[in-house]
Amino acid sequence: MPFSKLNKFLKNTAFCIFLTVLISGCGNVGSIFDPKPPIEPEARKRARQNAEEGKGIGGVFGKKNQNTNYQFATSNPMWRASLDTLDFMVLATVDYAGGLIISDWYSDNNPDEAIKITLRFLDNEVRVDALKVTIHKKICDNNNCKIQQVESDLSFDIKDKILKKAAYLVKTDKEQKKSKKTKSAISNERN
Repeated sequence: MPFSKLNKFLKNTAFCIFLTVLISGCGNVGSIFDPKPPIEPEARKRARQNAEEGKGIGGVFGKKNQNTNYQFATSNPMWRASLDTLDFMVLATVDYAGGLIISDWYSDNNPDEAIKITLRFLDNEVRVDALKVTIHKKICDNNNCKIQQVESDLSFDIKDKILKKAAYLVKTDKEQKKSKKTKSAISNERN
């Protein structure tokens, strides 16, 4: 008899533990004395809240850093200047990670002649040797097309325009950062 009572006691204990674990894993219940606030059902608002509070992937690894310098396409002046310069063309390949922009074939008025521009980024800094511009020209004669790389002033002009625009973007970004620092210093003095 004692063995059957022990067996029954162990089964009941195991069942109670299983039930407790099952119920406690049912979500955001908190405790009776300290209930958790309900979760925002709208995902965009919840994401905005989490970003403001520093939660998410970046918040998991430490405090939120306001002075981070992410190298995304929107923060890279060379990349932004290149896209602004080639905005009149249809782009076939845009690969920020690979540092490559390739336009589609572009023809102004003559359907038998078209050009394709390839930009290869060799560095993120605004320097003359950080960008390589290659132009290919396609000439068609009765469905017989020849494609060849062209060395012309157009590649120099495109590169020059991109570098000037990138330098301007760097300058305006620095001025904006300086302005933000001045504003934050003034607001800190008032507090």
